[in-house]
Amino acid sequence: MFSLALQAPLSTQYLWDRISEDLGFNGSKRSECSNSSVDPDPLQKEVETLTAHWNLYISLGGFSVGLLVVPLLGSWSDVAGRRPVLILPNFGLALQAVVYLVVMYLKLPVVYFLVGRLLSGLSGDFNAILAGCFAYVADISDKRSRTFRVAVLEACLGVSGMLASIIGGQWRRAQGYINPFWLVLATNLASALYAYLFVRESVHPDPSARLFTTRHHKAVWHLYSTGGVSSEGGGPLHRGKLWLYTLCFFLVVGVHFGSRELYVLYELSSPLCWGSALIGYGLAAHNLAYLSSLLGLRIMQRCLQDSWVALVGLVSNITGLVVFSMADTTQLMFTGYGLCFLFMASTPVLRSKLSKSVDPSEQGALFASVACVESLCFLVGSSVFNSLYPATLHFMKGFTFLFAAIILVIPAGIIGALQCFDQRREHRDSDAS
Repeated sequence: MFSLALQAPLSTQYLWDRISEDLGFNGSKRSECSNSSVDPDPLQKEVETLTAHWNLYISLGGFSVGLLVVPLLGSWSDVAGRRPVLILPNFGLALQAVVYLVVMYLKLPVVYFLVGRLLSGLSGDFNAILAGCFAYVADISDKRSRTFRVAVLEACLGVSGMLASIIGGQWRRAQGYINPFWLVLATNLASALYAYLFVRESVHPDPSARLFTTRHHKAVWHLYSTGGVSSEGGGPLHRGKLWLYTLCFFLVVGVHFGSRELYVLYELSSPLCWGSALIGYGLAAHNLAYLSSLLGLRIMQRCLQDSWVALVGLVSNITGLVVFSMADTTQLMFTGYGLCFLFMASTPVLRSKLSKSVDPSEQGALFASVACVESLCFLVGSSVFNSLYPATLHFMKGFTFLFAAIILVIPAGIIGALQCFDQRREHRDSDAS
């Protein structure tokens, strides 16, 4: 996560600078920032649009490949072990960093960024690492502690992302893009080495397990077509809840990933016109919510059930996005980041509910499907938000964030309805007994 958070905003800024250079746009010109009555430079809008589109193409390329590879690796880890799935994608991410460095050194066309993303996607990309990590946590935890342990894992992602955001903004301003990407490469290689040397295997690997077989994809399909084996007894009702919680996860994570890609673009252009340092601080504030969400989840679990904790997290996210949609000053933008302080409380609850819904022998298939959904979230979120943002610049710059807030109302309604249904059923069962 450190390497991902370090390179993602720098990649967007590099695309912005290269496209500005090609079009002859003076990126340091800020006359429209000091005088709100001046119409935005039409060349700036073209730079924004092209940068958003290249972000879209690069994301589509990487995650469309990962959509096929991630469930394969995730389900394979159920029989071959978790450690290979923690090692292989790190090498793919390292190879992507090498390609990016070559592009920067030789000033190659930005289309080669897409080549790097495809190579990373073929190795499973970051989503395969997430699938392996969450499956590992499910292997070593019980149902009572799983929600909090998943939240701890997501908080680790946030802390590393916060540090990388602060370092990246300052470092880029001081030394440019190349040196930070050398750290990205070193971090990915060090992570692969750590997994190889120090991570203990959590499942008994089968030496005869094959990677390239249709069995792994069939295991994922079987899980969602039958509802799996669980303490609730399976059946149509359980299968329906599995699908609904997966839909909630898809919408929530899709909004997270889709809107996250636009923060840097939104802050680079007028009326905010942030520099690298402010962008780094903004991303750090956004990632700080991983820690505050962990603390809030721990406190709320003492008096609320998990579903209500998820609803509080969604409300926090929705209010923050509404403020982002209207933010025209630095103070208002950071107010939005502050209101999002619990926005990550919903995803660990959803991951935990999905994990608790299946048998321990099905955790590999379950997290393979979750990883597949997460890849689809990247794919759809990037497509929708990177296409919607330039299309709505002419009438409301922050409309995309408002659209994201409206989308989050859907999972909030589903989670609340399912929780009320479960409570009524438990009350009915207690009355009957």
